[in-house]
Amino acid sequence: MSTKNRITPEEALAYHLDPRPGKYEITASKPMTTQRDLSLAYSPGVAVPVEAIAERPETAYDYTVKGNMVAVVSNGTAILGLGNLGALASKPVMEGKAVLFKRFADVNAIDIELDTENPDEIIQAVKLMGPTFGGINLEDIKAPECFIIEQRLKETMDIPVFHDDQHGTAVICAAGLINALEISGKKIEDCKIVLNGAGAAGIACLELVKAMGARHDNCIMCDTKGVIYQGRTEGMNQWKSAHAANTEARTLEEAMVGADVFLGVSAKGAVTQDMVASMADNPVIFAMANPDPEITPEEAHEVREDAIVATGRSDYPNQVNNVLGFPYLFRGALDIHARAINDEMKIACARALADLAREDVPDEVAMAYGRKLSFGRDYIIPTPFDPRLIHVIPPAVAKAGMETGVARRPIIDMEGYAQSLKARMDPTASILQGIHARARQAQAKMIFAEGDDPRVLRAAVAYQRGGMGRALVVGREHDVREKLEAAGLGDAYRELTIVNSANSKHIETYKEFLYKRLQRRGFDRHDAHKLAMRDRHVFAALMLAHGHGDGMITGVTRKSAHVLELINKVFDAKPSDGAVGITALLSKGRIVLIGDTLVHEWPSENDLADIATRGAQVARALGLEPRVAFVSFSTFGYPVSERASKMHEAPRILDSRGVDFEYDGEMAVDVALNPEAMAQYPFCRLSGPANVLVVPARHSASISVKLMQEMGGATVIGPILTGVPAPLQICSTVSTVNDILNMAVIAACRLGQSK
Repeated sequence: MSTKNRITPEEALAYHLDPRPGKYEITASKPMTTQRDLSLAYSPGVAVPVEAIAERPETAYDYTVKGNMVAVVSNGTAILGLGNLGALASKPVMEGKAVLFKRFADVNAIDIELDTENPDEIIQAVKLMGPTFGGINLEDIKAPECFIIEQRLKETMDIPVFHDDQHGTAVICAAGLINALEISGKKIEDCKIVLNGAGAAGIACLELVKAMGARHDNCIMCDTKGVIYQGRTEGMNQWKSAHAANTEARTLEEAMVGADVFLGVSAKGAVTQDMVASMADNPVIFAMANPDPEITPEEAHEVREDAIVATGRSDYPNQVNNVLGFPYLFRGALDIHARAINDEMKIACARALADLAREDVPDEVAMAYGRKLSFGRDYIIPTPFDPRLIHVIPPAVAKAGMETGVARRPIIDMEGYAQSLKARMDPTASILQGIHARARQAQAKMIFAEGDDPRVLRAAVAYQRGGMGRALVVGREHDVREKLEAAGLGDAYRELTIVNSANSKHIETYKEFLYKRLQRRGFDRHDAHKLAMRDRHVFAALMLAHGHGDGMITGVTRKSAHVLELINKVFDAKPSDGAVGITALLSKGRIVLIGDTLVHEWPSENDLADIATRGAQVARALGLEPRVAFVSFSTFGYPVSERASKMHEAPRILDSRGVDFEYDGEMAVDVALNPEAMAQYPFCRLSGPANVLVVPARHSASISVKLMQEMGGATVIGPILTGVPAPLQICSTVSTVNDILNMAVIAACRLGQSK
């Protein structure tokens, strides 16, 4: 089995355990600090909305979280590909679904696991919880009970009830099918469609394509016993019977002859190359079995170059991924206070997805995937990280809901609604995802200089198993092996490349290089020999300087100033060389870069201008359009202070350089970041809140970053060392495994390298 993208049990358990158990927590959206706050939140103030809701129940959407709250409900009888493991075992999956709702559509979701296999008990339990939620997402409930439960709840509840295992797959499948048929020049009503897999997802797929115009007589459903034909009695139920075909075909192989479309939600290897060869011209093959498709794209294209192929996997083009559907379906449904999610809303979602795939792909998406994406045989479905999904799909769903009469509160201003959707999404996750995707494209050989630290080793394993490239670990073999075994990653020892001065065939070259570089700085050959042989930071830097690695990560075990001093033995990374440290702060949906957090102790106005330019370069590399603020305790000259004068002069230096990004200052931090405060200075040249802050000195940068991290809970990435001639990054001594991995990804993307 390939180790690429492999996740070990130890990694998975650690992810769910640290820093606290589970995948989400509840945070208050109102202040809870004073006695008055408590009186408003609870007694006596809470009585007022209680009476308002009792008088007019629809106001629950105004005064409570009901309108943005979904229940993710399961009994654990069909967990992913694991089967019936029970309600409690399903909780990690349902928590995962809850955080996907939040991540992709800003929908609050709570997982509810019901310890029963009795459909009536589940129906009653969910029905009784109706007042709490704006929608119900059923998940991982086995067939045929899932059909019974969903149908009864739809009939008795006045909020959307959606079984994602059925309809989520069906919606994305339908979106891809619309575009595949467009490319192949076929109409859905004329196509012969064969579906293999008569479970919840398969039946939902066939029902939706029929609702979109496919003719019943042209559709053949198959299960493990063959074709579901009229008159068949074995292994039948009422849901299969509804799709029984009038056909002479009795096997999947017979059904596939002349088929225009194959939809598979069955099992690995269910489709052979002979079956594909027997299909009609320009066949459409959606092999959606997970984790392995019914037939791989390579196998299909060997016999049919004209085939359009989609799978459920992210490592092939055209991934049928439910996350493209359910978050946005619920977002649109919740925002019109819908009574249901009907076929028209699902079809609207599918058509909007199909239309989006035909549009030009944003640069940040193409950059994230490392290739140009354009509508065609290998791009018929949008990618899950397309930032347009949030403001394109929900409005289409909401409009369909309004037109079909399920909206309690129609949206009047659709353009304003789309803008509000853009504003509510957190850009930080997509930026991180983007740089990780770019790192996978780069496939950099990354040197991890401190192989004696377990955090570094775990990050190196994650880097290599995450498909980023090769991890080169500087350390002693027996020490690395022991630490990996202690971390539960003993099998990774054979995967990593372990390097050190004793086993390097290039060590003499390294020593000679170092001696020539340092001989006029008070170092003799013996000094150069000791540095190259005994200091892992210097040895790793020498590897990088000679092209024996593509990037380097260090700093976890030593203070950054000391590490930077050692790196300067090999590279020119001093303030005078143009080196700058830029730290990214990610907090509450905002990204702000701060510099200099690493190199310049007390920068001059010229240094500050350099820091601004480097910060703007990093911002653009992260997909941000830079807006730079020179920040101080004063704003545009008041109060007057000699200490703030350089912050006042730095923008004038940029004026003379003619740079191509927005900048202004000096200004206080609230003016830089708060639009209302900035509006008090109409002459300010920034078009919006700053995303790059240049601060007066390294100590103020360090204080700001650490205060935000400790008190504000901000995620910190950096400092990103920029302005150096090679992609090397210095972590902090308190870095977590994830921090180290993020810095390796930044090095792989070469974000800090001089151009």
